[in-house]
Amino acid sequence: MRWWILSNRFALPLCAFLPFLFLILPRAAKAQLASPAEDRASQTASQLPPPSEVPPLVMSTSEQTKTEQYTLSHEKYEKAVAYSRAGYTLYFLSYILGGLFLFLILRLGIAARFRDIAETASQKRWVQGLVFVPLLFLLVDVLDLPVRLYWHRLSLHYEQSVQGWGSWFWDWTKEELVSIVIAVVLVLVLFAVMRFSPRRWWLLFWFPAVAILLVIIVIMPLVIDPLFNKFEPLSKQHANLVASIEKLTKRAGVPIPPERMFLEEASKKTNAINAYVAGLGASKRVVIWDTLIQKTSNEETLFVVGHELGHYVLGHVVKGLLAGAAALLVALYLLFRGLHGALDRWGHDWKILGAEDWASLAVLLLLLQILLFFSSPAINWFSRMEEHAADVYALEITHGLIPNSSEVAAQAFQALGELDLSDPNPPPFITFWLYSHPPVADRLVFAHTYDPWSKGEKPRYVK
Repeated sequence: MRWWILSNRFALPLCAFLPFLFLILPRAAKAQLASPAEDRASQTASQLPPPSEVPPLVMSTSEQTKTEQYTLSHEKYEKAVAYSRAGYTLYFLSYILGGLFLFLILRLGIAARFRDIAETASQKRWVQGLVFVPLLFLLVDVLDLPVRLYWHRLSLHYEQSVQGWGSWFWDWTKEELVSIVIAVVLVLVLFAVMRFSPRRWWLLFWFPAVAILLVIIVIMPLVIDPLFNKFEPLSKQHANLVASIEKLTKRAGVPIPPERMFLEEASKKTNAINAYVAGLGASKRVVIWDTLIQKTSNEETLFVVGHELGHYVLGHVVKGLLAGAAALLVALYLLFRGLHGALDRWGHDWKILGAEDWASLAVLLLLLQILLFFSSPAINWFSRMEEHAADVYALEITHGLIPNSSEVAAQAFQALGELDLSDPNPPPFITFWLYSHPPVADRLVFAHTYDPWSKGEKPRYVK
């Protein structure tokens, strides 16, 4: 899975009002966990939790070899580099093509033609929106389809995906239907606010936008995610894992009930491993892919879960919501200024009569494309901070509960890197611009150096 396509399945329609969704939506990005620290065998018993309080979750069954760094065989190294470089290229190409397509839609008068069709269909504004919005978004998505097709082809070639083309197209169709429904709601509200207050719509729209966003976050795991994958309670097939997770959460002092733990049947579509936190309030949950359980040891799975519990316990969804809401207000103001500036200069050429003209939506999407691209480093920096915090939490919560937990963490990273063909040495600019997680190699180094216990220091999160 790659950041720019799958971090947010519905980025385009939601970007109609929020270019900083990656700060807010549930964490469906892959769980690239942290790496090993030094062997804890030399630690004294006084440094570990009393066995009577927190018994080990699993017992070591074999001699573990140290995983000092992220390493790949020559064959996998070549594949990882080629696959990653292709992903980087497609990321930048997608933005360039997306901006070019939107510019042509404006320059060739296609947006104005769609507006005329909508206004011919009805005098009622909401009916016009029901006609115009699907026409525009469907055209943009169809133009983007070749990039999506090529990415899936690459994923199949490098054995990251096992999803057949029929299933893939059916998922794409469902994405379009859900995206258009969301887009219609957002755009109708946006243009109603524009008509009500042409000079203050950027501020007034912020309130319903945040409210709609909250609804989307709540219903995503309940309504939208099940359209694409099958979910079931984790306890149904993995009661022992649930019991072990409960021990982790008991130590953290924030118990997560078994009914908040779910298994996602991902193996029908991907070879990747993953776990994530989703939802808000009544829909909040920890989700574990079946591939993670199938392709890692029980100890490694628990470490991955510890990372995701970090997101849960540290409140990253809520923090992301607050940060994204603040960023949204700034973004809406920039869109307001950019829209009027663009229409003053090119509105006549594009046959757009004003900001309240339906065709101006294409201008907003083009501006959002530019804004999202140049804000990507800030968005990903925020994400990397939270992922690093979850890494720290995972190292702390499993310390003393899993024998040789640091080495288990390292092996979990190594497994993830091999299975996902993670780039062993991404260029610094690429890491800065589009990595939502720190590179695997960096996280391995951190896990080796993070050892507050032997230094007599207090852990950061798990006291």
